[in-house]
Amino acid sequence: MQTIVAKGKDVQDAIIIGLNTLGVNKDEVDIEIIQSNEKGFLGLGTKKAVVKLTIQKGQENRSNNSHDSSQQILNDGDKPREEDLTKVLQPQEKVDDSIHTLEGKVWVKDGRLYCRDSPTRFPLVTIQEGLRLMKNGQSITEETTIVSEAHHYEIEVDSLEERETKWSIKIDKQGLIVLLTVEPGYTITRSLQDVVPDYHIDVKVDEKKEIINSLTQHDVINELKSLGINEGYDIEEIIKATSVEEPSTFEIATGKSPTDGNDGWIEYLVNLQGNNEFLEKEDGRIDYKEVQTFPAVDRGAVIGIIHRPIPGESGYTVQNELIPAPKVYPVIVRPGNGIIIEENKIVATASGRPQVEQRGKLITVAVKPKLVHQGNVDLESGNIRFIGDVEIVGEVNNMVVEAEGEINVHKLVNKAILTTSGSIITYGNIVGSEISAGKNNMLQVELGHLLGSLYQQTEKLLKVVNELMLSPAFKSSDLSNGGLKPLIRILLEKKFQSFPSIAKKYVEVVRKGETYLDEEWKEVAISLNHLFLSLTNEVISIERIEQLSQKMKKLNEESDSPIDQDSFITVPNVLKSKIYCSGNVLIVGKSCTHSTIHAGGSLKVKGALRGGEVYGRLGVDINEVGAESGVTTLISVPSDQTIKINKAMEGTTIKIGKSKYTFQDVTYEVVAYLDNEGNIAFKS
Repeated sequence: MQTIVAKGKDVQDAIIIGLNTLGVNKDEVDIEIIQSNEKGFLGLGTKKAVVKLTIQKGQENRSNNSHDSSQQILNDGDKPREEDLTKVLQPQEKVDDSIHTLEGKVWVKDGRLYCRDSPTRFPLVTIQEGLRLMKNGQSITEETTIVSEAHHYEIEVDSLEERETKWSIKIDKQGLIVLLTVEPGYTITRSLQDVVPDYHIDVKVDEKKEIINSLTQHDVINELKSLGINEGYDIEEIIKATSVEEPSTFEIATGKSPTDGNDGWIEYLVNLQGNNEFLEKEDGRIDYKEVQTFPAVDRGAVIGIIHRPIPGESGYTVQNELIPAPKVYPVIVRPGNGIIIEENKIVATASGRPQVEQRGKLITVAVKPKLVHQGNVDLESGNIRFIGDVEIVGEVNNMVVEAEGEINVHKLVNKAILTTSGSIITYGNIVGSEISAGKNNMLQVELGHLLGSLYQQTEKLLKVVNELMLSPAFKSSDLSNGGLKPLIRILLEKKFQSFPSIAKKYVEVVRKGETYLDEEWKEVAISLNHLFLSLTNEVISIERIEQLSQKMKKLNEESDSPIDQDSFITVPNVLKSKIYCSGNVLIVGKSCTHSTIHAGGSLKVKGALRGGEVYGRLGVDINEVGAESGVTTLISVPSDQTIKINKAMEGTTIKIGKSKYTFQDVTYEVVAYLDNEGNIAFKS
């Protein structure tokens, strides 16, 4: 017999296709319906009709009964013969028509699961995550399971998954930037993959994902308007956002940041910096004569020009709200001795050295006069105390020289005391003397530290007083009639016992250094004495204490930034002396022996340091330290600084922060610092 299997949209269509292929009439074939057509959900999983046509051979009764035979097969449509199913599943392959071809196998075709039992093995199915295998209407939870012809199976798949487009608009805290964040939506359609017959199959799905960005320009602009943003849109960025296919962020509107202006300032027309370095000759020796010491101006010279502040430009937010530019401040110039202000010009009325002191926006400009002493300073001349610069052509022996400017000594300084708020240069050696530069700075640092403690305790005292004054017990007591003085005396005795001693120390330091201090420091000392140290029953108010507290706070903050940052000391050799400077100390000769040095800046010794103790706040750089005799020498710096020594002798001790190290042997090219563990380390 000649047989053919045909597919069609329905049974009738499949039969017509088969008859046309065979070239016969309907009454000349036997018709067997293998599968009726079925419509799937939303067009997914639709099944075509499958029929088998067999040409009749020589038996008329076969033709007569063809209709009945077809009806019989139609009724048994889910039980096709083995070889016919194989032709449907694998139309492109050469198939073994043996009855045993599909035994024990399972397969998927057009969204349906098929299997064939075998007496020797069971077909196995593994279901991918996201699929559900239903057995006789019940869900199977095992990932891999046995299937059999005795049961009815269905595979359920979530054929459609949709997610809407998400988007949001945010304004930054400053109101200067608008950001649009877009996460496009999508649609995912799924269908079962066909699987050829096998003893164990993995059932999988095909996924098709379509990106859907439903955001429109109209949506964005409406939302911007609802936020009060009516102009300044970046339309190009908005259009990009409506077509993006992956999560993205766009800057769709911007405001304008305000621009900074310039505070007032002084344009100086003269050189205010001196030279604190001696010059070296070609042979390497120091030329003590060739040194530029301090700048000078003549009477009538314009020292500087005062410039007004330049305002900045205001900005605006994305909601068109004004953002003011930062406020600018004028410089306040206080004319000192030898200075007048003519319009916006600072003019010298005397000849001398221009001096500038700045505290915030307050700048004091003065011209320091200069005293030139032609001979030695000794018993014949007496001590020298001068408000200005002092130049001594001779020596200073067993005497005191105090200046409010710079001190310049041409020859030996022996068993003398040199003190100035400026800088010191000597061309002769320092022997058994005490020299101090930057005294004004030193005083303010000490006083500022005291005021820091006094301010903190005063604030606590004010808090206690305010609480007590609100209590009914205080109002009914005798203290309310006697004013605050008795109450404060009790608090100082019981709760703030250290306050009086600190206040007394402040008053005493101000008294000793009043020559070098501004009136503000003296006013605080007077107030401390009247309010807290005096034994009188003077009536005082809480407002006076609050005003004093604010003055102490202001002066404490000012003392944190030294005024005399340019103070320095430069000398040749030092023997058994004490040196203090708020700035740099430079010793240019061959030795510094058995001396104590404190530098608020850096300390540099070009020769040898033998014995004594030295400290450099901004580091120490020494050529040679110690002696073969094992003399004790200590070099100290803070924990954030380094010590450099070209040659360190045995017994030399260095201290960085709180850590110490003593050299046991002669060591060259030392660069010491503090490591992360707080130990002294050396750079190789």
